[in-house]
Amino acid sequence: QVQLAESGGGLVQAGGSLRLSCAASGSIWNIRTMAWYRQAPGKERELAALIISGGSTNYADSVKGRFTISRDNGKNTVYLQMNSLKPEDTGVYYCNANVNPGYGLGYNDYWGQGTQVTVSS
Repeated sequence: QVQLAESGGGLVQAGGSLRLSCAASGSIWNIRTMAWYRQAPGKERELAALIISGGSTNYADSVKGRFTISRDNGKNTVYLQMNSLKPEDTGVYYCNANVNPGYGLGYNDYWGQGTQVTVSS
């Protein structure tokens, strides 16, 4: 089994910054992609940022230039540095990892419990 533990959410004023962290633990042979999704009240969950094991990244248009995703492969940890936050960034942020728990077992998606980010105007 694989567990994802998120931290770093909170309340911040518009224009401020937050850094989210997500550490994967458990039965891990390889992690292919790690990502942050977010879900605003009354809206569907959407991809905010994604990073593959080699370091390539992908961002939602709404966060490009403001958010930076990074990962520490040795620690199985992904980070999301969020700058110039806007009220529309408010929501629950979920960590996602595509993990192979053992050689030949295949990859599965795992999710964290989510961390609340609230940006006040």
